[in-house]
Amino acid sequence: MVKGNTTIRFCLLRCARKRGRLRPYSVCVASLAMTIRLAKVPYNELSFRAQRRNLLLMLLLLVTLSASAQYYSRYNSPLYITFEKEVYSPSVRFHPSIRPLLMSEVNTVTNTDSIIDAMKIKRNFNKKYKNWLWNKLNNEDLLILDKKDVYITVNLLFDFGAGYDAANSRATWQNTRGFLVEGTLAKQVSFSTGFLENQAQLVPYVDTFAVRNGVIPGQGAYKNYKTDAYDYSQAFGYVSYSPSSYFNLEVGYGKNFIGDGYRSVLLSDVPFNYPYFKLAANFWHIKYIALYAQFINREQPYNSSQGYPKKYGVFHYLDWAISKRVNIGLYDAVVWDAVDSNGYRGFDWSYISPVIFLRPAEFSVGSPDNSLLGLNMSVKVGRRSVFYGQFLLDEFKLDEVVSGDGWYANKYAWQLGFKSFDIFKLKNLSFQQEFNVARPFTYSHWTYANYAHYSQPLAHPLGANFWESLTFLKFHFKRWYFNNEFQYYQYGADTANMNYGGDIFKFYTTATNIYGNKLIQGLKTGVIRNEFVVSYLINPAVNMNISAGFVYRKEHTDLYTYNTSYIYLALRTSLFNWNLDF
Repeated sequence: MVKGNTTIRFCLLRCARKRGRLRPYSVCVASLAMTIRLAKVPYNELSFRAQRRNLLLMLLLLVTLSASAQYYSRYNSPLYITFEKEVYSPSVRFHPSIRPLLMSEVNTVTNTDSIIDAMKIKRNFNKKYKNWLWNKLNNEDLLILDKKDVYITVNLLFDFGAGYDAANSRATWQNTRGFLVEGTLAKQVSFSTGFLENQAQLVPYVDTFAVRNGVIPGQGAYKNYKTDAYDYSQAFGYVSYSPSSYFNLEVGYGKNFIGDGYRSVLLSDVPFNYPYFKLAANFWHIKYIALYAQFINREQPYNSSQGYPKKYGVFHYLDWAISKRVNIGLYDAVVWDAVDSNGYRGFDWSYISPVIFLRPAEFSVGSPDNSLLGLNMSVKVGRRSVFYGQFLLDEFKLDEVVSGDGWYANKYAWQLGFKSFDIFKLKNLSFQQEFNVARPFTYSHWTYANYAHYSQPLAHPLGANFWESLTFLKFHFKRWYFNNEFQYYQYGADTANMNYGGDIFKFYTTATNIYGNKLIQGLKTGVIRNEFVVSYLINPAVNMNISAGFVYRKEHTDLYTYNTSYIYLALRTSLFNWNLDF
């Protein structure tokens, strides 16, 4: 379902086209190039710790290249929309909160091959070349290599669109070109790698975000293009290996997501791509992941010889399917600045164990880092509905909470949602309602170890000091898709260099008030946003579609009102969600 300027919610990589194939293993070209480059640096130019880190990265990459992985499914792709209600069926135990989803696991609860076949539009022409052209346009990947133990697909990616914001008398356009290569090797190794080059003139409220933050939402830094447009690009990919049905290892340059909702207050796909290494175990009714990642702090001074300063994060998540109707997940994370007051710190080996409790480990090194704890839960009700929720604890002091004095370091966020499929007994009609809340100063830190990457939050795009309501109504019939998203949120903006807790990049030690803090403090800002999109799916292989949409947005405070009334038309391969609904 195409939504906004993008369709796909979670960059989930496509499932294999043949029965029994595991998901493609995606080569992280960017990570490989970085590792090779680092390996060429003379020893005396790097500290011993840095050399050890680079050696570990190379070893992990080599291990992965000799191994195997499994195909991913794209969230909100036509395929995922079809089988999402199956993974939330009360008749199965599954772990849908860990995204992207492994197709080998999805195939245990539904037959994806039959879904793919059902989506195809079949025609028989009297000429072979006509059949070939028909299938390439409507049903298949552009190029397919299918040999023994090798399956590779190649596709072109594009997004050609134009729009007009009547409220601001501004034309917009999008010109995106790229490619995607995916495949499986020996049924155990899978890969996916791609690249996008973009030029765009943005909707005014997105343009304002880009100027203020120095990044295009979800896509990193940009260069100015002509007078009022932008030029930006990105690479992405991963290598994945599954030595057995119980374990999976993955090295990638991309995004991860934990949760059952549209947003996540734990870990989301909001910011730009980042390098990561992920271990996953799936046994009995439990799935567990340990994720190691490197992030960029663009808020610190840029160094021409070393680039932007780095920080690291380690994340653990254990999801237990207690029954066919109840899942509960435990989450912990720690983020630390690679450059502290004493100089270069790098990766802290205190956090290397994949089965360690991170908070005691963080305490053992002197509590200098940003540690978080979280809970994710879902409960299936009836035949086609599920309640879900999350709770994140950034910092907590019981006596301060009980006192009710609004201590600035009582930092937490939560989510509560509900979604239902085939409502009113109408097939393919779904409904979703979600609430998200984050107290002031949540995700921020007293150092640069904020819970963010590349000038965007790692969790909710609004940062902190907000509450949000989201309502979705979706319907599809054959290859026609309809989506309406209604959003209302309030947040407290900073004024006159005062820190009211919404900007997670500011040190929370600079808070305007130590006590008396409350939700939506500062300049109270309300935003209403409604988007309606109708799409026709041309080719499900890469979600090529033609879409028309309308966006109404109103931002208002006691000081100003800012309106957007935007209509657009696009032809695109919608594989990613850039989270432009803010």
